[in-house]
Amino acid sequence: MLKKVLIANRGEIALRILRACRELGIKTVAVHSTADRDLKHVRLADEAVCIGPAASADSYLNIPAIISAAEVTGADAIHPGYGFLSENADFAERVESSGFTFIGPKAETIRLMGDKISAIEAMKAANVPCVPGSDGPLNTDDADYCLQLGEKIGYPVIIKATGGGGGRGMRVVEKAEDLLEAITLTQTEARNTFGNEVVYMEKYLQTPRHVEFQVLSDKHGNAIHLGERDCSMQRRHQKVVEEAPAPGITEEMRNHLGKIVADACTKIDYHGAGTFEFLYENGEFYFIEMNTRLQVEHPVTELITGVDLVKQQLFIAAGEELSIKQEDIKINGHAIECRINAEDPNTFMPSPGKVTRYHAPGGLGVRVDSHIYADYSVPPYYDSMIGKLIVHGTSRDTAIRRMQGALTEMLIDGIKTNIPLQKSILEDENFIKGGADIHYLEKKLGL
Repeated sequence: MLKKVLIANRGEIALRILRACRELGIKTVAVHSTADRDLKHVRLADEAVCIGPAASADSYLNIPAIISAAEVTGADAIHPGYGFLSENADFAERVESSGFTFIGPKAETIRLMGDKISAIEAMKAANVPCVPGSDGPLNTDDADYCLQLGEKIGYPVIIKATGGGGGRGMRVVEKAEDLLEAITLTQTEARNTFGNEVVYMEKYLQTPRHVEFQVLSDKHGNAIHLGERDCSMQRRHQKVVEEAPAPGITEEMRNHLGKIVADACTKIDYHGAGTFEFLYENGEFYFIEMNTRLQVEHPVTELITGVDLVKQQLFIAAGEELSIKQEDIKINGHAIECRINAEDPNTFMPSPGKVTRYHAPGGLGVRVDSHIYADYSVPPYYDSMIGKLIVHGTSRDTAIRRMQGALTEMLIDGIKTNIPLQKSILEDENFIKGGADIHYLEKKLGL
């Protein structure tokens, strides 16, 4: 087993990783910016190293500083958490070449799945269902080819940047006369945002749900799935509420697609925890991307399966075989997660500042993953998420009622939060019914 892990992240996920390491008797190293010296995990870690000023580019994205911190503290592994450098193949490569264990997949696998086109090609080869679209990059110099392809796929279509993510680098096209301009605009955005102007075309599904499958795969050819999550409550392509299992997905569907994605892990030689993301419409699944890291919403899977995903990451990184077989995975009840953000619930603008009063909800089946505390100051430099409220119940109805109560009980003063928005979602008739599509929340909010 690993002896000392450097946590190359901040906030609630850094605290989550620290807790898993502590339970396994693994020493921890916290790295932090000058703005984050008061983070809870920094205080709790066995060692802490300041790696730079507040700006992410000078601290949490500063690869040499992180490697140096691992060297001076004698860490033997680095956990990237999510966001920041978690899906940066160059970082994973640098970690390994410097003599440390990267807690995640190989660099070449991250590159394979980080490029949307190569990922789709790999998934097609692994018999994973994909959205109808272009075979590889668009030949944007051939206008006739692009127009013919659009007609073949059928409008509406969506133009996507191969290096895109987070809702950036994509544009929906409703009719042929708008196609060429949309391609040019998407290329420009992709070049300016991602440094890569390559784009591709897909069929635009108009009322899909976002359903994703959690996988674990070791270095010995063993891979399993842990069921699916529904992440359809989104605003501007950012998830707001997640739940597991997904409403309306039968055990037969789960087992069928779950086996396909587990087999795909073996075919691409995947190591660690990962997520296959799909659009689901009219009973069909369409692959959109694979996240080669831990997901923000991993707790809902943990609560319905009883599997600690962070510990499994640590075991796999240490070279151990999966101790869990597919037949060991049983879906127990229902779990829901609400992301708690420091933001104005009406304008969605970030709301940094000092937390003057904080009370976390409790009771049976309530879990809070958060790094905040009374008198903690939320900095303005990073993502606005300050925690996750997760509940588990014997049924979806029970979980909804439990979340409604937990949101009412949660108290955060001094800053604005999106708790009012989360309350309105959990009381919404269409959410309670289940199966709302990815556009529902934006329509509800009038965006």
